[in-house]
Amino acid sequence: MSNPTLRILFGSQTGTAQDVAQRIARQAQRRQLQVQVLPLDNYNVANLISESLVVFVCSTTGQGDPPDNMKNFWRFLFRKTLPVGSLSRLDCAILGLGDSSYPKFNFVAKKLHKRLLQLGASVLLPVGLADDQHDLGSDAVTDPWLTSFWEKLYALYPSLADVVPLSEDEPLPPTYTFHFLGDVKEKTDDRLRIPMEKSVPSQSHPFSARLVSNRRVTDMSHFQDVRHIEFDITGSNIEFAAGDVVMMHPCNAPEDVQQFCQLLRLDPEARFTLRATNDTAVPARLPQPCSVHHLVESYLDIAAVPRRSFFELLSTFATNELEREKLAEFSSAAGQDELHSYCNRPRRTALEVLADFPHTTAELKVDYLLDLFPEIQPRSFSIASSLQAHPHRLQILLAVVRYKTKLYKPRRGLCSTWLASLDPAQGEVYVPLWVKKGSLKFPKEKDTPVIMVGPGTGVAPFRSALQERIAEGKTANVLFFGCRSESKDFYFSSEWAEMTKAGHLTLFTAFSRDQEEKVYVQHRVRENAELLWDLIANKSAYFYIAGNAKQMPASVCDALKEVFQQEGGMSAEDAEQVLAALERSGRLQSETWS
Repeated sequence: MSNPTLRILFGSQTGTAQDVAQRIARQAQRRQLQVQVLPLDNYNVANLISESLVVFVCSTTGQGDPPDNMKNFWRFLFRKTLPVGSLSRLDCAILGLGDSSYPKFNFVAKKLHKRLLQLGASVLLPVGLADDQHDLGSDAVTDPWLTSFWEKLYALYPSLADVVPLSEDEPLPPTYTFHFLGDVKEKTDDRLRIPMEKSVPSQSHPFSARLVSNRRVTDMSHFQDVRHIEFDITGSNIEFAAGDVVMMHPCNAPEDVQQFCQLLRLDPEARFTLRATNDTAVPARLPQPCSVHHLVESYLDIAAVPRRSFFELLSTFATNELEREKLAEFSSAAGQDELHSYCNRPRRTALEVLADFPHTTAELKVDYLLDLFPEIQPRSFSIASSLQAHPHRLQILLAVVRYKTKLYKPRRGLCSTWLASLDPAQGEVYVPLWVKKGSLKFPKEKDTPVIMVGPGTGVAPFRSALQERIAEGKTANVLFFGCRSESKDFYFSSEWAEMTKAGHLTLFTAFSRDQEEKVYVQHRVRENAELLWDLIANKSAYFYIAGNAKQMPASVCDALKEVFQQEGGMSAEDAEQVLAALERSGRLQSETWS
């Protein structure tokens, strides 16, 4: 039996599954195996019937949904018409990446496993269910799972055991090679020129929207800087409804770009073209030719906390004894606790790591940059406005992320810091963006009431919904809003007052720090049990929760169960079941973020 080609197919939302897929590919390359890594939607799924060996790596997003780059694959795989034994030639393995704090933990991997078995595939080992909540992150499951995957493979293909693997400290060939273009120094505009055909903007063809305004909406004395930002989308073909989200790729800070180029002794104005060393496509987001400055500013994720794979690759360049030992420790299974203390807990960035390992950084070859640094991932924001109320405009409510760790410099959110720094008063500013369907869906019927619980920036999608519903004459609206202080972070207060005065909104507020005892939205939900019970039990109301995923959503659901028990005379078990039934029917929906 000749050695197979290993296909590694991944579904990744934030890049973690892609990183794990590439890590498995490197292990395969060291074992001299032919290997190909692809996002599931870039793979021709009809070829699956003739494959002999595939590893699926997939994360679960939102409420148990597949990531965006495997949605087409998912639809195809669950077609009723697929014959039962169609994958009988396939040996495969499935590794899921999830977070056990969400109710549908690793739902996609479990469902994929079941479906592949139905179609006759042979699954080589139990599904790996990695958990972000584990002290050592997903590696706690991934490492032993990979060990047993290779054991199974050696049993299946005994001739693999005869191949001498490459040693761990030997660099593999880079995925791309850089070809610098002479001394052409003239300034080039590296922004992708977007063709003006009337297509709907997407990740590969975003729309450059003009930034109209960028206003701080929290009091200057408030600890948090929250912005209300407006974009002009005239002529973009973008349409959106309440609950939809806007996506954008952030840029690295100018001082980070400068420091990176200095550390690696790169000329930011030098221009290059990329060539793939195997059958990998050159990244579509990079223009050809491209400047070093554009690559570092818009593409390489140098401000993120690096993953273990970063240290594995970096260690292959180390010639300095001390640095090599440290990097080898961080790359090993035994050194994961050390790596967590050095990197994850203080949220140290990849750029800061390079500065900590100067000898190794000096040895880095430019060809490996795209293997070492992942691509900057797009960020999503709930849209906070409606096209009915603000035609040709798109608005968001953005909290600027900034916090302290044991490191001297405060940590900053890449996208929020970048957006907050853009100032339309300093000249025209354009931000490439596109819109995606959100998970919240609002009822079509005119008389169906909606109850919305949106503390803090969680109120954003509900402002969009209220503007849209009121424009359509839907006036049965209840909003629970919570923040710290009425005078410091009560977003859109004048708008809520107008809606209330017009009889279009019933508003309940919880200002947690304006009195001795803390009052939160869940307290207001309990206090209004009679009204909520009447709306839900007698008027078929829909109930929505949006905001931070820490404690709030669970606390609001607990309060709602108490409402059912108190007003509906139910037992705790019955209240739990009613809540689950509301969720199944779409009358209870939540959109939370961590």
